[in-house]
Amino acid sequence: MKITRETLLKASPWAALIAGFASGALAVSPMAAPAQAPPQQQQGGEPYLQLVQAQPLTRAAPNSRGEMQLSFAPVAARAAPAVVNVYAQRVVRAMARDPFFGRFSAPRIEQSLGSGVIVRADGIIVTNNHVIEGAQALKVVLNDRREFDAELVLADPRVDLAVLRINAGREQLSTLPFADTQHDLQVGDLVLAIGNPFGLQQTVTSGIVSALARTEVGVSDYAFFIQTDAAINRGNSGGALVDMNGSLVGINSAIFSEGGGSNGIGFAIPSEMVRRVVESAVAGGGTVVRPWLGARMQTVNSDLARSLGLPRPEGVLVSELYPRSAGERAGLRTGDIITAVGGVQVRDDTAVRYQFATQRPGSHVPLTVLRDGREMTITANAEAPPGGAPQSRELSGRHPLSGAQVVTLTPATAENAGLDPFESGVFIQALDRGGVAARIGFRPGDIIYEVNGTPIRDAGALDRAMGQARTWVIGVERNGQRAEIRF
Repeated sequence: MKITRETLLKASPWAALIAGFASGALAVSPMAAPAQAPPQQQQGGEPYLQLVQAQPLTRAAPNSRGEMQLSFAPVAARAAPAVVNVYAQRVVRAMARDPFFGRFSAPRIEQSLGSGVIVRADGIIVTNNHVIEGAQALKVVLNDRREFDAELVLADPRVDLAVLRINAGREQLSTLPFADTQHDLQVGDLVLAIGNPFGLQQTVTSGIVSALARTEVGVSDYAFFIQTDAAINRGNSGGALVDMNGSLVGINSAIFSEGGGSNGIGFAIPSEMVRRVVESAVAGGGTVVRPWLGARMQTVNSDLARSLGLPRPEGVLVSELYPRSAGERAGLRTGDIITAVGGVQVRDDTAVRYQFATQRPGSHVPLTVLRDGREMTITANAEAPPGGAPQSRELSGRHPLSGAQVVTLTPATAENAGLDPFESGVFIQALDRGGVAARIGFRPGDIIYEVNGTPIRDAGALDRAMGQARTWVIGVERNGQRAEIRF
């Protein structure tokens, strides 16, 4: 993920989050390759990802010198066949100076190295989105040094994942099974990170799971990371974090560092989110459909817990429900405290959002709630946010928003754009760089909620309001702040 140190130091003066894009990414460690079962078929004939569940880990501390000398070599050796390198090639233009022609723009080929994990035997590979973002050509190199051209099946920038496909003919490639991190992964478990730091060949580092459910790491829209102290450096992005069963725990994506090197704080996207993205890609969808609960929530801290009469801070308070949303139809009420989603405890609103979003669409999700001092369970349907995908509209004419491409704000479009789904109005999706709106200072993501005192409900209403007036007072919301701009 492209994150500059200067930008992040504004948020934290002590550390910057570095995602390993500069010199590449990581290699993936697919573990023991069990016999490959044929892909299961969902209704409609589309194959779902075959999720291979690992056996629960047997945990015991070493109690002898002999046990302390045991090796990770069998785990690393079994992982190697499913580790691939991903080469992304981009054509960039840079200004050059010639003694005869002066300054001119010259094309230059830029190549980055990353890694990926083979998750299906027919050539489906997952990596980080920032490894392949903007690439014109993709190449995958297997562990046995065979090379394949790869095609991009699905890119999901919001969670920094991308799914690629290679054609290996009838060969069944080695794969990495998925771990159940929600129920079987614990803080203190041993893990291995396998990849290509700084462009070196396959490198294995070991560590433990330092923390689970890290939601404070703002490097994606669905932050719920696994933290590890296994050494992860620049070039490790897209690689695998595996447990001692050789199962995929997560995809390594970012590190917390002042200078760019490993400080023992790395973050991986959990396997549940990886699986949902791959399933969406295999099913043929161009985007990932994430279920939406439709609740505005507030984390229960110590002060709020005291005011609610709770013995300790726990769960998330429901402060608002979207009409006819999955949460409202399930019987969720304002004032309820959600303590678990799908059997997994939640401590903040990001955790609720993540747990619900990783459910398979159409499934039934149990929600554990506290209501009037009593614990109860209700069941919500995992369904996409309402509103569909309304067509964008390009505004033109003699007015301040000329050159802006706008979309009606609905829960569905807001979720896709990373905006507040409870807001109404129209948001700017893109701008013509030479248009009036861009020159004035409007930005993608700006929400237009009113013009000349009239609330704006959809893109058509905005187009008419701008075309009918000669002076404009435009209500704009940016990053949660509202202002009225006069023209």
